[in-house]
This record gives sequence, C-alpha cells and structure tokens, in this order.
Amino acid sequence: MMRAFAGLVFLFVVTAVSAADRPNIVLILADDLGINDLACYGRKDHRTPHLDQLAAQGMRFTSAYCAQPICSPSRAALITGKAPARLHLTNFLPGRADAPSQKLLQPVIEGQLPLEQVTLAELLRDAGYATGCIGKWHLGGRGFSAKEQGFDTVVTPPANTTAGVTEGGKGEYAITAAAEQFIEENQSRPFFCYVAHNTPHIPFTAKPELVEKHAEAFNPVYAAVIETMDESIGRLLAKLDTLGLASRTLVIFASENGGLHVLESPRTPATHNAPFRAGKGYVYEGGLRVPLIVRWPDQIKPGSVSDTPVVLTDLMPTLLEAAGVDLAKATGPLDGVTLVKLLRGQEMAARPLFWHFPNYTNQGGRPAGAVREGEWKLVENYEDGSTELYNLAADPGERQNLAKQEPDRTTALLAKLAAWRKSVGAQQCVPNPEFDAALHQRLYGDADPSKIAPTPKAPELAAQWKPWRALMNAAVQGRKPRVTAASGDIRLHASTAQVHGEKLRYEPQPMKDTLGFWVRVEDWASWSFEVPSAGKYEVELLQGCGKGNGGSEVHLELAGQTLTFTVEETGHFQHFIARTLGAVELAAGHQTLAVRPKSKRGAAVMDLRRIALRPVD
Repeated sequence: MMRAFAGLVFLFVVTAVSAADRPNIVLILADDLGINDLACYGRKDHRTPHLDQLAAQGMRFTSAYCAQPICSPSRAALITGKAPARLHLTNFLPGRADAPSQKLLQPVIEGQLPLEQVTLAELLRDAGYATGCIGKWHLGGRGFSAKEQGFDTVVTPPANTTAGVTEGGKGEYAITAAAEQFIEENQSRPFFCYVAHNTPHIPFTAKPELVEKHAEAFNPVYAAVIETMDESIGRLLAKLDTLGLASRTLVIFASENGGLHVLESPRTPATHNAPFRAGKGYVYEGGLRVPLIVRWPDQIKPGSVSDTPVVLTDLMPTLLEAAGVDLAKATGPLDGVTLVKLLRGQEMAARPLFWHFPNYTNQGGRPAGAVREGEWKLVENYEDGSTELYNLAADPGERQNLAKQEPDRTTALLAKLAAWRKSVGAQQCVPNPEFDAALHQRLYGDADPSKIAPTPKAPELAAQWKPWRALMNAAVQGRKPRVTAASGDIRLHASTAQVHGEKLRYEPQPMKDTLGFWVRVEDWASWSFEVPSAGKYEVELLQGCGKGNGGSEVHLELAGQTLTFTVEETGHFQHFIARTLGAVELAAGHQTLAVRPKSKRGAAVMDLRRIALRPVD
C-alpha cells in the first residue's frame, strides 16, 4: 500500500521539468578502486583511456570521499542519501567477528538495508524513470534485494569469471552487456542504470596477455583488471553514442571506497594509494578518498576539476534534483546535499564531513571516527580516546599529528564529531570482556598497516606482511559476525499502528511514513502482533524530533514491562534516528505494545516511524 501511495504522491513532487528534458542517468560504481588508480588521477602504471576521456568531457573531483571506507555501508549511503551511522549499517556485510584481539565489542549492525529506507531507485521510479541495477548489490539477500528497493530490472552476473576472449576476470563483459540491453530497451523514456562492477575487488584475475602487457606495474594483474574495467566502460559509453543518448545522459563514475593496500589474499596488495595514507578499512585519506567523475552535457564545462570536498552520500539529492524531483517534498531531510550548483560551475557552502566507523576490519582498521573541516582533519581512535589532527593541504599523507600543537582546534573538532554522532543516533562500542592485550599488541601494536609504504612491486610487500595476515585471519576463525538477521525480528511500522486520540495520525507521504501530529500528550499508539517464540527481545525505535522540541518523556509498554525514554532532538521531525531502548522478556503468542507520552516539551512529542523487536541470543 505504501509503495502504491508513493507513486501517486510523485505526481505532485516532480517539478516543471518535462520528460524530454530530464536526463537519463548512468551511475557506474567500481569496487575497491583506489583514488590514484586511474591515469587521469596521476597513475603512471595503469591504462584507463576511456575514463580519462570521460574526465576530459566532464568534471573530475580531487577531494571526493566515500561515506565509509568499506563496501556495504558506502553503497547504503549512496542509495539512500543517509550516513551509515544513521542507518546502523557501518561495516561490510556480514562484518568481521569480534575476537579477543579486539579491545572493544562492535555494535550489532543491520544485516541488510531495511526496506523502510527510501532509496534513490524508488524515488526515480516513481518519478517515471525506468530503473535497472546491473551487477553487485551487497545490501541484503532474499527479501532485501535490489528488486525490493526500487529497481524494476535486476541482473546479477557472476562476480568471478574465467578471463578470456569473451569475458574478463570479474564479470565485466556480462555486466556491460546487461547494461547495454537495459539502455536499449528503455531508450524512449528516462532511465536510471546503476552499473555496479565487482572490479577490482579480490579475488581478481585478468587476461594473460594484459597481465604480460603490464609486467612493469606495481601489481600487473591488478593493472590488467583495471584496463579491462576501463574497456567495458568505454563500450557502455559507446552504446550511448550509438543510440544518440549521450547528449542527454548524466554519467557518474565513482568507487565505493579506497583501494586495498594490505596483503589479504593471493595477488595482493592490490594497489597503493600514495601519497595518501592507508586504504580500504581505514578512516585515513587512502581509505576515504575515491575517484569521482561526472559528465553532464550542456551542464558541466568539459575538463573541469573540482577540489571541493564532497561525499558519495551527496549523489542521491544531486541526481534527484537533476531529474526534476522536488527534494523537500520527495525525501525530507538527507545527510547528503545536492551538488548541482557545483557541477554547473558555481560555489557551494562549506561544510564539515563526518565519519563514524565503530568496527574492526579485515585490513587491520580499528574503531575510529573522523571529521574534515576545510583543510583540517581530526581522527578519534575509539579504543583509547586518542586524537590525531592533520592539515591536509600541507600533509596529505597524514604523517604529522598536530593535535598537541593545536589543542583548541582539536577540542573544537572533537566536540563537533561527538555532537554529530549524537544527532544521527550512532551506535557505540563497549569494552570486550575477552580482551587479550598480548594478542592485540601483536596485531595492532607491533605493526601498523596504516603506515605501509609502497615497495616497487606488490610481491615484495606481500612477503613482509605474511605473518601478520596469518594472525589476522586466525583471530576470527570460527567466530560469527554480529548482525541483525534478515528474519526473526518483529517490525512494527507506523502504517500498522492503532491510533488513540484526537490529533495523532499516520502520515503516509514517502518522506514521512510516520506517526505524526503528536501534539497532545493524551494521544497514544498501539500495535497488536504475534511473537513466534518466547525469549528476550531487544527494543529499537526510529524517532525524529525537530529542533527545540526534544525532552518529552515517553513510556513503551509491553507484556507488563515498561521502557522509559526521553525523546532526542534530531534537527527535523522526519530526520529519524534509531535508538535501542533496552530488552524485554516475551512469551510466544499474541502481544500488544503501547507507546504513551508522559510529558510534551515542545510543539510535538516526536515522529515515530518504526519499532523493531530483535531476539537476543
């Protein structure tokens, strides 16, 4: 019912841009491609003529950032316009398990992108676009696939293939052929084609002749994979030319996170991100900076270069505005901002960029947060609370920690990062009761993978780090990641609530989908549902509250138990944050949950989108 209603609403939120004037959109995403892996970004041992030409025809960003230096959360932010911290999806799926080597326990993250999150594909589809997802999804399996998140056409070729005449080593040609077919079939209407390559994620192979061609590269196999990806993208761009669509198609190329700079599997390290520090799995520049190229004929001046810091979370509002969708009416608040003015050569307001990464990674990364404001960047290490401060203009490699020399700036940025975490409802780590200090020292103290300096050849670097890699793998062997399962939890949506009172109501608009108009403390809501099995359940809710309206006290009553919470301000009533309230014991069978305000501190108590009950192991 909600999806159908969303389509009707979009009749009123598409601006006066005609269908003929709305651009087609082709969004090409690479997987683990480093900031310097393309020739147009300065890489001398890689060949990327088609992407170099795309940059010459559009705008190349030098300070583009991923939303998280790891795959799944970066993709989630791109497709929703929301920060991974807000989504509670901060690590790759299913994530690295907790282990005694880790000082902190990681938070239990979402195991998939929840269906209640509105995606770019849903909004474009409802605005009249044909939507296609070709390639890697990595945001959930059965019941949480791209098909359930707004894509009418979904094609997922094998991620790993045998390189030869008809295919590359990462399914590049099959992905390209499916994208070409989608574009041909929808050339008479606006389309959104999301081309999500598996390249150059491990494991990777390439055509032998290309490997030999790149024998002098840092990593010959990786260089060959990059050229194959570039070739396939060139083929797709040629298809747009052949069909006469290039002049009215907005093309974006980006990578989901930084390049893999450590030993992780055969034929790695894949790349180096010099002069930037570290790579995938770290909040240093090598993990966060990504290539971003945008071509939009008649809108972007060819050969443009932008140094303005942007983040992939900005792509959703940017593409919606380009498509003529009224952002305020369609989406409500987003964490990303539109870049349309910037693409057209105008300046945009400066803003800080934030990251929250409360996770351990297979690359050796540890829980940390970061903020960039202007040329300054602060890193907060969650294990011990230590801080690092860098001037990126003078020190792009983040080698000189200025935190002690700049105490006032460090304190100010640290406060901004903490305030941002609170505003998005970020999850936190807790101490690990199984912590083994000696093992931690061997993995994270005796060697620091974030400071790896590239050698002339990848095998030389691999040989140095084999003992470390063996220890990293052994630390989590036999352990399970901590994620919210795709099934087993109980989700109570605002649309299914029974409303009690005079003003409280369900607001079905896509940007709301909430219980709103909660202006009377006497009004309350309830849900009736079935509990499949008895046990302990964690209670989480999605709440929003406008500035100056926080502080109301609310009781959540279930099975004779009461969880009391104070509503937190989120900046806007439809800027939702997920909050874990505690746990309750439930018997199997019929249950009723009630949410009753006990006080109202502002214009309204809150907006409430969803309550989740999750089994606790």
